[in-house]
Amino acid sequence: MDILTYDIFFSLLTLTFLEIILGIDNLIFITLVVQKLPVKFRKTASAIGLSLAFIIRILMLLTLSWVMSLTEPLFHIGEVGFSHKDFLLIAGGVFLIVKSGGEIARDAFFGIHPSKENKEIRVGETFLAAVLQITLIDFIFSFDSVITAVGMTSNIPVIVTAIVIAMIVMFFASSFVSGFLAKYPSLKIVALAFIFMVGVILLADGLHMHISKGYLYFSLFFTLVVESINIVARKKH
Repeated sequence: MDILTYDIFFSLLTLTFLEIILGIDNLIFITLVVQKLPVKFRKTASAIGLSLAFIIRILMLLTLSWVMSLTEPLFHIGEVGFSHKDFLLIAGGVFLIVKSGGEIARDAFFGIHPSKENKEIRVGETFLAAVLQITLIDFIFSFDSVITAVGMTSNIPVIVTAIVIAMIVMFFASSFVSGFLAKYPSLKIVALAFIFMVGVILLADGLHMHISKGYLYFSLFFTLVVESINIVARKKH
């Protein structure tokens, strides 16, 4: 019996790619949250966040029947049924909209930034808040990841391997994303706007108004290209 057949390899490759794509919004959220922490704590918080994302996904795989039961409607409004998953998506969407919207208002319109002294004094409290926020969003984002994985293959070792590879890629990418946002602060608004739109999509999904994430990723790519051109132009002038 072949351990690594063509079908298994193709499934692993495809699933790993999808897991990385599905993890982009999670990665950007984690990066934005840890940006508030002192530099020496950022890698630790990021590692904890990604580790939690991995653990939550594995736990969901082990309790797959429970996860799938969350999609069963609790009640109907007209012909539309609402399940536990819908309420989780709505709650996660509202959280991301309020969180990112508040950050955009604070940074772009009011220019409010926490003082360095206050950051140092309350570092323990801030660190715990960051981990709690990351845990909540990891839980919400894990549904898409696990359900997509199971929809592609029933081979649990392949799914776990794909998730592990995706987490490793995201761990190394988080340092790059964090450094990039620190070097070019204007991109932080782009990232916050992306998270805001993720919140809108989650909220819409919870209300059974499905919006393709393809539009979101295209918008992000287009905005990044335009902002990159602006950065180059500002440097030349």
